[in-house]
Amino acid sequence: MAADVLAEAGIRVAICDQKPSFGRKFLMAGKSGLNLTKDEPAQALMRHYYGASEQLRPYLEPFDAPKVIGWARGLGQEVFTGSTGRVFPMAMKASPLLRAWLARLDGLGVVRHTRHKWIGWEGDSAVFETPQGRRVMDADVTVLALGGASWSRLGADGEWRDALCAQGAEVAPFAPSNAGVAVSWSEHMAPHLGTALKAVAWRAGMLHSRGEATISARGLEGGGIYSLTPALRAGEPLFVDLIPDVSAQKLELALSKKPAKLRLGHWLKNTLRFPAVKSALFFEMVRGDIPSRADWVKTVKALPVRHSGLRPMDEAISTAGGLTFDSLTADLMLRERPGVFCAGEMLDWEAPTGGYLITACLATGRAAARGALDYLAATA
Repeated sequence: MAADVLAEAGIRVAICDQKPSFGRKFLMAGKSGLNLTKDEPAQALMRHYYGASEQLRPYLEPFDAPKVIGWARGLGQEVFTGSTGRVFPMAMKASPLLRAWLARLDGLGVVRHTRHKWIGWEGDSAVFETPQGRRVMDADVTVLALGGASWSRLGADGEWRDALCAQGAEVAPFAPSNAGVAVSWSEHMAPHLGTALKAVAWRAGMLHSRGEATISARGLEGGGIYSLTPALRAGEPLFVDLIPDVSAQKLELALSKKPAKLRLGHWLKNTLRFPAVKSALFFEMVRGDIPSRADWVKTVKALPVRHSGLRPMDEAISTAGGLTFDSLTADLMLRERPGVFCAGEMLDWEAPTGGYLITACLATGRAAARGALDYLAATA
């Protein structure tokens, strides 16, 4: 995005990627449908950027959901909005959009370098590791978009931290975001691995979610869990409401009319109509401590989920932490390194999945390029 804005303004641009091809994490994000943004008002959009909504506001308001949609269409990629407001390309994958985008950059004269890993500076020059050895490049302005510290095999390894700290920048510690939780399942759960838990509500601390989660061999994964990561990271316990569309009062009333000899498993299966995976999760989580009838309703409405914490950071979709906004000017320029601008997930913000991550990356890339243009004009 930064290269696009700069080249469109007539600036000679070179763009470097440490991997053998461009946009690998972008392509991974589109593997099951590229969620570009969430079609909702800017104010609603801003609420999802935990702890950094005010810092991101100047960049997101000029490039909100309608602007993202217009940008995609400008690349010849028609989009549609799903029932939840999530916006996807009609192709439901990232590769057509990425190909069109790179073709536009080529048409604007952007020079592309692969297998160029930025490792820092030597004087005013940027230094890269390449298959041909060390390479030094000079530029009037530089935009760094180095990613967070998850999915290192796609290029986001966080190894840039030391180089920026050496320049006096402040980098908040990385932590997993949009991560699953680790659960050591008993053999009882083996038939349900790969099954999605639907029509449930999750809670951790002050955060709530109605998203799905999948029973995986490693634990619980999916949007319903991912959006609770900030609270789970802080140590808040995880609960799931297995029947969120029926109130506890209504359940208690219905249960009071059932025979005294009613068994718990029968109630879950035949009265509440739980699918097998929900009943299995219920008994997995209460194992060894089956609730009395007086606590049945309370337990299905707030089942404690026993887990051993978040999955490792390199498995997370994104990361919290990164370069602090205090290290940057309002134009996203490094205070200690004039002419160097930063954008994307390397900045200290986090958001749930659902289009928020890509929207903020696009918006900050655009803002960093605009800051670079202003810097070039002021120093000409």
